[in-house]
Amino acid sequence: MRIPPEEFEALVEHALEGLPEEFAELLENVAVMVEDEPDPEDLQALGMEPDEELFGLYQGVPLSDRDSFYQAAMPDRVFIYRGPILRFCRDRRQVIREIRDTVVHELGHHFGMEEEDMPY
Repeated sequence: MRIPPEEFEALVEHALEGLPEEFAELLENVAVMVEDEPDPEDLQALGMEPDEELFGLYQGVPLSDRDSFYQAAMPDRVFIYRGPILRFCRDRRQVIREIRDTVVHELGHHFGMEEEDMPY
């Protein structure tokens, strides 16, 4: 599957715009970025096998873990990985769905959800 980087980024932006307003309001200190591939060090830290693909990654402090001492912190970061998503998907419709699911999944971590609690 081939989608130019600019178009892929626009699809990620569209997924963010489709979030319910009550969730979108809680993302003011979250940077969502598109990268071509995950960092090998991140894959190793996650204990992933070489043949596994990582579609997205959340780095930050979940809202549920913050206390009164959490102030003036750097933005949390959500990475969406273009290469793994495009290798996995067979058509444009599947790419759009996978981007949306990955964005929602990674933002779920920001809201304090664990893997087993994720809707996707």
